[in-house]
Order: sequence, then C-alpha cells, then structure tokens
Amino acid sequence: MTNEVQPPAAPPKGLRKKGKELWLAVVTALQLDQRDVALLREAARVTDRLDSLDAILRKEGPMAYGKVHPALVEARQQEICLARLLVAMRLPEDLSEPSHGRPQRRGTRGFYATRKE
Repeated sequence: MTNEVQPPAAPPKGLRKKGKELWLAVVTALQLDQRDVALLREAARVTDRLDSLDAILRKEGPMAYGKVHPALVEARQQEICLARLLVAMRLPEDLSEPSHGRPQRRGTRGFYATRKE
C-alpha cells in the first residue's frame, strides 16, 4: 500500500449524518494519505455508533435493571476508540485553520505495565 495523497473522496457508503459530517469536515480541510483515509473511515463509523448509542441512552436512561446500561459501557469504549483514531490521524486543533500544520507523527499511547524491580 502506498502513502500517496489522494483527492477528497465522497463519504463511504453506509455512513449516517454524524459520520458524514466528520468525514466532510476533515476531507475538505486536509489532504489525506491512504493511511489517514482508512483511519478517518473508521472514525466516521465509530462516530455513527456513538450517535446510535446516545439515542438509546436518551430514550432508556443510563441505568438498566439497577445496573449501568450496557449502551453506556459500550459508548465509553467507543469514545476511547474514537479518541485514539483521531490522535493517530494527527488532526490539527482547528480544522478551519489547517495552515498551522499537523502535529508530529507519534504512536498512540498504550497501556502501561507495572515496573518490576
């Protein structure tokens, strides 16, 4: 797979409103290589999942049968996933002014093990 910069692409099929909004905001502001397009595609899908989970939680509330609603647990996991995808893309803080450049390419922060002495 090459890392060539691709022209802005139409949103992938199957995206809903929030996913399309994220997709269009990023591709109109930045030139993306294939790696970033793949990350953006998944970030847009996760955004749609979060929107669906939010709708469930607004309807049913954060508690179910005396416990935390499973949709709330999943939403928290999807939020972590989305944050990692966006960090991996190195998006500028303000997409309306991408001329400031993108942050340095660094790996996403993973989990740390305890130090053995």
